[in-house]
Amino acid sequence: MADRVMKLASERAVVVFTLSSCCMCHTVTKLMQDLSVNALVHELDSDPRGKEMESALLKMLGGRGPAVPAVFIGGKLVGSTNRVMSLHLGGELVPMLMNAGALWV
Repeated sequence: MADRVMKLASERAVVVFTLSSCCMCHTVTKLMQDLSVNALVHELDSDPRGKEMESALLKMLGGRGPAVPAVFIGGKLVGSTNRVMSLHLGGELVPMLMNAGALWV
């Protein structure tokens, strides 16, 4: 299942795996929208194999929950809400998005 996650994660410069009921997922996707990033949002609860992908994401994140939101930039796992927000507040997120071709500023 990790292979499927990685395949989906490579489909666009920014991919966010979410659950429709997750408020932190909404926060991260809203941040991407506010930065004018056209992220591919993959809602796991609307995928028949979503539970399996959620388990794979949890393993990729080191077993520390929750598994979503899981943000991939340039095909690489960046992390979840804490990591994304830390990068943003530290001024590192925008350059990372630019390097991945997700943002033209």
